[in-house]
Amino acid sequence: MRMRTLPQAVQILREEDPETAITLTALRRMVKQGKLPVTQMGRKPLIDLDRLPEYLQGAAMPPSTPYGIRPIKE
Repeated sequence: MRMRTLPQAVQILREEDPETAITLTALRRMVKQGKLPVTQMGRKPLIDLDRLPEYLQGAAMPPSTPYGIRPIKE
């Protein structure tokens, strides 16, 4: 399992395929919509780089934890 930040993941995708249409904004949007599972390390979402191509090819991925503010108990 190779966990990378979103900018690192985009950089690696571009090294592997210089013509890729995947952008940092696109990955961030997928994370925010819960379409791309991530692991939160503090404020940084980390992507499993080994599973990213599966998702981009249309494989179903388990939903991730919603990205954003969590409710607190009163």
